[in-house]
Amino acid sequence: MTVHPISQHPWEATLLTWAQHAQGTAIPAHHVQVDRGALDAAYRCCAQITRAASKTFYLASGLLPSEKRRAARALYAFCRVTDNIVDESESPDPVETRAALERWRRLALDPHPVIGGGGTWSMVALAWADARCRFSVPTGYAEQLIDGVARDLERKRYSTFDELAAYSYGVASTVGLMAMHIVGYAGEHALPHAVKLGVALQMTNILRDVGSDWRAGRLYLPQDELEAFDLSEADIAARRVDGRWRAFMRFQIDRNRQLYADAMPGIALLNMEGRFAIGAAAELYRAILDDIEQHDYDVFNRRAHVGTLGKLSRLPGIWWRSRGM
Repeated sequence: MTVHPISQHPWEATLLTWAQHAQGTAIPAHHVQVDRGALDAAYRCCAQITRAASKTFYLASGLLPSEKRRAARALYAFCRVTDNIVDESESPDPVETRAALERWRRLALDPHPVIGGGGTWSMVALAWADARCRFSVPTGYAEQLIDGVARDLERKRYSTFDELAAYSYGVASTVGLMAMHIVGYAGEHALPHAVKLGVALQMTNILRDVGSDWRAGRLYLPQDELEAFDLSEADIAARRVDGRWRAFMRFQIDRNRQLYADAMPGIALLNMEGRFAIGAAAELYRAILDDIEQHDYDVFNRRAHVGTLGKLSRLPGIWWRSRGM
């Protein structure tokens, strides 16, 4: 079946082709043959990683049935370890970091990981292998995610939004596409929505983290759009919030919200038991944009977020909307 992009942005057809190609790497669902106690401990390790690193994802995944909840948190832990290898590397040599990433690739994508020592990598690899096999998650998406994270070793700037969307696919859309296999979905026509939701989520990350990314030597804002609003890297370095910056951020947030709007109909294509969890993740992340606006677009001196009370107060409405899809 041929799936067409849900709108005509140039980057969408490319990303959808990538998604369809990786979709073909799925294997029949099966269980990893391993000691049950070791497997349970591995899943607990993944839950702890998720809870410590992302309260939003931990809350949203908690809305899934137990087996899918464990798998979703194994997915998150796999992504977190992958990201940390690059972001928290103590080596100034990107060659050494890339070598570590390749060692993790071999371990994390081995369908029969060798368990020994009980270290974090070993535990996450075991839980992720079980989750991946149990829910027939295409290995190609995990490969694309690792490749996407590896881009940070070489590239710190993006000229256009199309380039940034391609990066966002690698580090975020792939996560949604893998999660989609865990929660269950209606068919290939769900792929374009998952791709767009991943781009929307990553762009929210990017807008929230401008200040911290800059301090790490990275700038994930389209260079041509900064120039169009008469902004330069000197303005970013100075943490300058003025009329130009506010106009630039309004433009970015408007496009980000449109991406969410285009992606949200895909929630209805998920299995009923997964709609609340994925809808919650999307809507709670989208609310970060409101917080950025409410604090005058200052993403240099504070990290935009939605507090626990704000998250909990939104859940009844999200649940109601998910049931009505």
